[in-house]
Amino acid sequence: MSRFNDIINDNRPVLVDFYADWCQPCKMVSPILSEVKKSMGEKVRIIKIDVDKNPSIASKYNIRGVPTLMLFKNGQLKFNQAGVIPAEEIKKIILANQ
Repeated sequence: MSRFNDIINDNRPVLVDFYADWCQPCKMVSPILSEVKKSMGEKVRIIKIDVDKNPSIASKYNIRGVPTLMLFKNGQLKFNQAGVIPAEEIKKIILANQ
């Protein structure tokens, strides 16, 4: 948990993908996040958290369904939404929280 806190306290946006291996929609998110990372590069850090392997983090952030995307900056939650979100929308959210 402390490593997670260190990561989200970055001064650049950190996009967290809460997922599970058994979740079919979660599999759709990976290529979307790859596209976001490719176009945004170092402007954003993207990490994936398996809710089954990290139940304490999932519980702390009240993850009720997967996939859930959360955007943090300087440790503060800036965005939180469950479901598959198009790459362009994700990029707009990140840019709005630079």
